[in-house]
Amino acid sequence: MTGPRLRALAQRRRTLAEAAQEHCELCGEPIPAHHRHVLDLSAGELKCACRPCGLLFDRRGAGGGHLRLVPERRLRLAGFHLDDALWEELRIPVDMAFFFRSTPAGRVVAFYPGPMGAAESLLELDAWEAIEEANPEVAGMEPDVEALLVNRARGARDHWLVPIDDCYALVGLIRTRWRGLTGGKDVWEEIGRFFAALDRRSRPAAGREETKIA
Repeated sequence: MTGPRLRALAQRRRTLAEAAQEHCELCGEPIPAHHRHVLDLSAGELKCACRPCGLLFDRRGAGGGHLRLVPERRLRLAGFHLDDALWEELRIPVDMAFFFRSTPAGRVVAFYPGPMGAAESLLELDAWEAIEEANPEVAGMEPDVEALLVNRARGARDHWLVPIDDCYALVGLIRTRWRGLTGGKDVWEEIGRFFAALDRRSRPAAGREETKIA
């Protein structure tokens, strides 16, 4: 193969690689696979952000107040108070859900993941107030961009305070991997890996003691 043809092939490969690379949805600059997100409140969408753009919106009021940088803290809420009776009062039809304060809605909202994506559940206000009273950490969630994530599937009783994009990553995983009526073995293995990775990335919430299993 001649020199010009080799150079053309190399250029084509570079062009394809650049096209496959993710870009900041605010300024268009290339970004790595692991990057921050900005929530566009007016559109209800998460946007990929480069570091400079992320820093620009890391304060209230930036971007006219409708663009919010999604935080990175992840808290493991060991000893979280949410028994089966209170869970039933929430009227969540599945065993996973996330809750966050929605500025547009003016209240706490509840969503649960499923094969069709994220579905909103009608949240019982009294039940949520009981959760908040028993678990002070949830009162400190940043509106719109942090959520209480609950996993009660297959006997689990796990709770985290997480960035909202973690919740939608779980939604995307379930939506794309679910097969048949019960999801299939593969999706449940992926869900297990998701929560295991989340647990490794999380730190204990202040005032919560970790439960050690012998």
